Amino acid sequence: MSPESIFSICGSVTMLGWILLIISPLNERIKKIVNWGLIPFLLSLVYAWLIFAYFGDADGGFGSLAEVKKLFTNDHAALAGWIHYLAFDLWVGSWALSNSKKHGIHHFLMIPILLATFMLGPIGLAVYFIVRMLYSKTPDHDNF
Repeated sequence: MSPESIFSICGSVTMLGWILLIISPLNERIKKIVNWGLIPFLLSLVYAWLIFAYFGDADGGFGSLAEVKKLFTNDHAALAGWIHYLAFDLWVGSWALSNSKKHGIHHFLMIPILLATFMLGPIGLAVYFIVRMLYSKTPDHDNF
């Protein structure tokens, strides 16, 4: 399968994951799928396959910015890097949604946070931490 095909499939599956996160309170079955982390798990398997099958073929490395830039000129390495982002951002969104329930944060307040995490990863996480600190009904903010 070509890197472009894998990119397209993983992007579509990830989009489904984000939609499921947003609608999960509406359906118990969907909530179980989201809580289990099935889609980030599947993305992680694709990532692992790309790393073990192709990463040795790429020039570059992680020792400097120049090496990282060179590493990601290889299609398979760039694809692995992209899937890394997709899996981790979706996992962070899933964790934040689950954690928000423990802290009494309403789901409608989480929707823009999920969208921010989808588009801007760490910014969405930072916004979640701020909202949790301000709106949490649970006084123990150290409990992740």
